[in-house]
Amino acid sequence: MGVLEGRVAVITGAGRGIGREHALLFAKEGAKVVVNDLGGDNNGEGADSAPAHEVVDEITAAGGTAVANTENIASWSAAESVVQQAIDEFGRLDVLVNNAGILRDSFIAGMDESQWDAVLAVHLKGHFAMLRHAAAYWKAQSKAGDQPNAAVINTASGSGVTLPNPGQANYGSAKAGIAALTLIAAEELQRYGVRVNAIAPIARTRLTLATPGMGSLMSEPEEGELDLFSPANISPLVAYLATDKCPITGKVFAVQGGAISELAGWHDVKTIETDGRWEIDDIAARLS
Repeated sequence: MGVLEGRVAVITGAGRGIGREHALLFAKEGAKVVVNDLGGDNNGEGADSAPAHEVVDEITAAGGTAVANTENIASWSAAESVVQQAIDEFGRLDVLVNNAGILRDSFIAGMDESQWDAVLAVHLKGHFAMLRHAAAYWKAQSKAGDQPNAAVINTASGSGVTLPNPGQANYGSAKAGIAALTLIAAEELQRYGVRVNAIAPIARTRLTLATPGMGSLMSEPEEGELDLFSPANISPLVAYLATDKCPITGKVFAVQGGAISELAGWHDVKTIETDGRWEIDDIAARLS
């Protein structure tokens, strides 16, 4: 038996890249998987049902259980329908992996409203919409006396939490918001038997390869060498966080190559104090 035997999981953005590897590993470990992917391009434009169905075909050919979903998770009602599909198809929902994402990079002075709105919609709203509808289901279960043992794994990024990346004000802001959402959700949902964590992954995907400077850092390894930047290296951590025996909640983990690091948020690095009212000159002299 696999470590996810009997679990039902929704994985968004699971048609390609990291999400695809999540879906394949989850199914291999015994989970029933809803493979969600709109099938758009890097910018979030267009739609193609093939990627989601191809992953489902790969899973079923290997003896696993999965169904395809091609809804746009940035839509409130569509996100609700993804959660409902898991319940209708498999009778329950135990795990939500929020992974779907797009890029519309631009420097701030040249970014237009659509570039900002599209990225925030897919990443931050998409995470929240999926989380909200899954949380409502788990809350109802708990209130009915059937306490869940559920897990949510969100996808943040170093661009938002550790290494601000020029040209990604929209993406970094969304990812920082996802990290904060993760911590808040962990506090709110623990009473309903739900753990919430996030990862900040670095792997070779179509999005990272489209980010200036990243492609050269993640070149394909020589034949026979360990491929540390393969998307498959990310999924074991996500699978562990999704198991029913994992105790971890309210954490954000950077995962790249052969390293997993627990991250901490904003914290004091310098403090100045006064016994009276603040004076501008005093602040200037002491805070610089």
